[in-house]
Amino acid sequence: QVQLVESGGGLVQAGGSLRLSCVASGRTLSNYAMGWFRQAPGKEREFVAALSRSSGATDYTDSVKGRFTISRDNAKNTVYLQMNSVRPEDTAVYFCAARNTTMIFPVFTTQREYDYWGQGTRVTVSS
Repeated sequence: QVQLVESGGGLVQAGGSLRLSCVASGRTLSNYAMGWFRQAPGKEREFVAALSRSSGATDYTDSVKGRFTISRDNAKNTVYLQMNSVRPEDTAVYFCAARNTTMIFPVFTTQREYDYWGQGTRVTVSS
């Protein structure tokens, strides 16, 4: 069992930057593939970014490519989402997710592929 706690959300102006953190407890994150998802008001939760267990592969939804970066620090048991050049349409609650896997290369982009979820951190981008 792994517990995930997100932080770093808040209010930011369009064009600004924010870094979200997801700290894990209970298990080492080096055994997990990781992902970030978001849910905007009135919309379904959607995929944002994914990181393979090896950290050698990433994937992003088209709308954040070139602006967001997912990474991990295994020593801190933490996964990050660096958000640059944010836009009002990035406003959402952001969730991190973990998948226990023996596969070190694949990334996972759908919600059902993940085993554990955090409670989310809210990001609001003002125009």
